[in-house]
Amino acid sequence: MTVSETITPTALNHYLNQSFIFPCGVKAKNRILKSAMSEALATISNSPTDSLAKLYEAWAMGGTGVIVTGNIMIDSKALGEPNNVVVEDESDMVILRRWASAGTKNGAQLWAQLNHPGKQSPRGLCKETVSPSAVPFDTAYASFFATPRALNEFEIENIIERFGKSAEILKKAGFSGVQIHGAHGYLVSQFLSSHHNIRTDKWGGSLENRMRFVLAILENIREKVGKDFPISIKLNSADFQKGGFEEHESIKVMQSLAKAGIDLIEISGGTYEAPAMAGLEPSRESTKTREAYFLDFAEKARDQVSAPLCVTGGFRSVEGMASPIKEDKLDFTGIARPLSIDPDYSNKLLSGQDSAIICTPRKTGIKQIDSMGIMEVAWYARQLKRISMGKTPNPNENNLIAFFKIILSNGLRTTLTRMRA
Repeated sequence: MTVSETITPTALNHYLNQSFIFPCGVKAKNRILKSAMSEALATISNSPTDSLAKLYEAWAMGGTGVIVTGNIMIDSKALGEPNNVVVEDESDMVILRRWASAGTKNGAQLWAQLNHPGKQSPRGLCKETVSPSAVPFDTAYASFFATPRALNEFEIENIIERFGKSAEILKKAGFSGVQIHGAHGYLVSQFLSSHHNIRTDKWGGSLENRMRFVLAILENIREKVGKDFPISIKLNSADFQKGGFEEHESIKVMQSLAKAGIDLIEISGGTYEAPAMAGLEPSRESTKTREAYFLDFAEKARDQVSAPLCVTGGFRSVEGMASPIKEDKLDFTGIARPLSIDPDYSNKLLSGQDSAIICTPRKTGIKQIDSMGIMEVAWYARQLKRISMGKTPNPNENNLIAFFKIILSNGLRTTLTRMRA
C-alpha cells in the first residue's frame, strides 16, 4: 500500500520536523529549505538594503529550517539583473550583518547563494558578458542576450577567487552557509555544459575538465570558510538543450562534489532557453502524482551519490514533501514560490496543514516572453517586495499589467545601472 493510503498528511509532518546534521557538523532544525528567488531589492549601486532584512526575518519567523538567498553576485561588472546584491568587499558589512541577524532568527539557517551570470545577463545591463566560450544564444533569445566573450585563464582564476572571497565576507557578516549557483544556465552551469563550453584547454572538452571550474570554486571557498561551515550547490539534473549537460554527467559531477566535501546538493534543471525549473511545460504523469519536477532523477542519484540531497520545484503538500524524506529518497524538500505568497507557509506545513496556495505559471500571452520563464522571476519578485514593505502579497495580480510595470521598471533600472558603471 502507498504512504497516502496508510498515513494521513498530519502524521507525515513528523518527517518535515526532523532535524538534520550536515557533513560539516552544522544542524538544521527541520527538513524544509527555502530555495533561492530573485528579490531585486538592492540599491542601483548593488548594495543590500533593510528591505532584505525585513523579508528574510518574515521567512525565518515563518518556520523554514534552511533559507537560501537570491543571487548574490561576486562581481559588480557581472550582474544577472538590475538591483542584484554584489558582495566583493566589506563596504556593506553593517547592512549585511543586519540581514544575517534577521534571517537567522528562530533558529533558521541563512545561506547566501553566490553567483556569476556568465553570458546570461540581459543585453545592455553590463558592458560585456563572458562565458567559457563565445557561443551565442539561440536566435529566439539573441535580442535579449548578447554573444559573450570567451574567458581567458587569468579571468577564470580570478572568478574562482572571487567566489571564495565573497563567501569569506558573508561568513564574517553572520550568514550561516553559502550555496554555489551551478544551475539554470549561469556561469558554473555554462562551464559544465558542452553546449556552452567548447574550450580545448584544461577547462573544457572532457567532463573531467568541464567540472574543474566548480570543483576549484568549492575548494577555494572551503579554504576560506573552514571545515565547519556549510557549502551547498544548486545543480542541474540536465539543461535540456541539444548537446548540453545530461543526467549521466550530472551524476558524475555530484559524485565528485560529494567526494570533495559538499554539504548539500539541491537538484534543479533547465536554463532561460529551456526553463524546466519554472514548470511551464505540461508535467509527466509521475510528476503530477508525486508533485516534484526532479524527484525521479533524485532517486537515481540517491543510489550513487553520498552527499545529502534536496529537490526543489513542484512540492505543494505535506504528503508530497514528507513522503520522499520518510522513504529516504531525499534529505530536504525545497520550496520557493509558495513562500512568496505566504511567508508563514513552512509553519503550516510543519503543523500538518496543507495550504490552499496554488502557484500556476505566470504568463502574459506573449509567446517569446512566456517561453523563457522571465515572467516567473519578475512576478514573484513583485510579491517579495510587498512582503519586505510589510504588505500582504497579491496572488491575484494581473499578469499582463504586472508585465508592463516590470518592463518599465527594469528599463529604468538597467539604464541607471549602466550610467553608473
